[in-house]
Amino acid sequence: METKAPLLILENVEAFLDGHGLGSGPITATRIGDGGGSNFTFLIERSGERFVLRRPPRPPLPPSAHDMVREAGLQNAIRAAGFERLAEIVAVCDDGSVIGVPFYVMRFLEGHVITQELPTGLESEDARFALGMDLVDTLVEIHAAQGPELETFARPGSYLERQVKRFAQLWEINQTREIAAVDEVGRFLTENVPDALPPTVVHGDYRLGNMMVAPDDPTRIVAVLDWEMGAIGDPRADVGYLLATYSEPNGRVSALGSSPVTAEPGFPSRAQLVERYVERSGREVEPLAWFEALALWKAAVFCEAIYGRFIRGELGSEDTRAAIFEVGVPLLADTALETISK
Repeated sequence: METKAPLLILENVEAFLDGHGLGSGPITATRIGDGGGSNFTFLIERSGERFVLRRPPRPPLPPSAHDMVREAGLQNAIRAAGFERLAEIVAVCDDGSVIGVPFYVMRFLEGHVITQELPTGLESEDARFALGMDLVDTLVEIHAAQGPELETFARPGSYLERQVKRFAQLWEINQTREIAAVDEVGRFLTENVPDALPPTVVHGDYRLGNMMVAPDDPTRIVAVLDWEMGAIGDPRADVGYLLATYSEPNGRVSALGSSPVTAEPGFPSRAQLVERYVERSGREVEPLAWFEALALWKAAVFCEAIYGRFIRGELGSEDTRAAIFEVGVPLLADTALETISK
């Protein structure tokens, strides 16, 4: 059996942190996150100080994917442009010889990342509604960030056309089987690209599961995490993604299975999320079905990549969640097809 390369080489990480004046003495590293099989996140502890290290999966990696240096740079640019709900990045390593891949280090931030269970403080329907509203307000803040620091991340041409083209190419790389719905949705998106709105920062994976809420007030988001797919583009892409990954009370359950807690009573409906976004941002968001379909289709493509790593044995034994993508990817594609058919 082939031996997998270690995700961390502790003595090298220790030396890297020493070189950046980040704590002292031996380190311990604990894997954190949901074990989804995309990028890896570790809690690093040394001498009473805590940091978070983020690294990509083991190589080989698809072109332009899992770029840790770019992800860190974008977050620093967004903070400089006025959006502050971010973890503080304290060091970036572009030297692949340290642990085998580039990575970056953030200062540890206290809070809760809400996935399968609601933390204390969200027992009431009013509290849940307030969190849902702050989820939208945070997105409005992201889309309002402006500054010269972001110019280096802007690209000429159509962001939406690039998204469709890139994920069509990634599907050719990632796919482990034939799924007709993926191809059909891809053709529809290619042939019906909407006229663009003025570009803004776009998160690219905007959902409750990528938020950290305050430990003393879980109705308030303190940090937006996981900026791998961040870019300068059409803000409606984030709105569509939020809706596509949102399970609403007494309504539709997200095909992605993310943030199931939003189906609890009190959380806003999808219509209320849209209404709040339009009111606070001053933007119209149609054609929303196209953007929801784009989100579901993209999710199918990147979940297939995780599923491929799972069936090839490239993930650790703890990454059992990836097995669900055997049926999850076709479900996402079928839901995207249903969305555009309406």
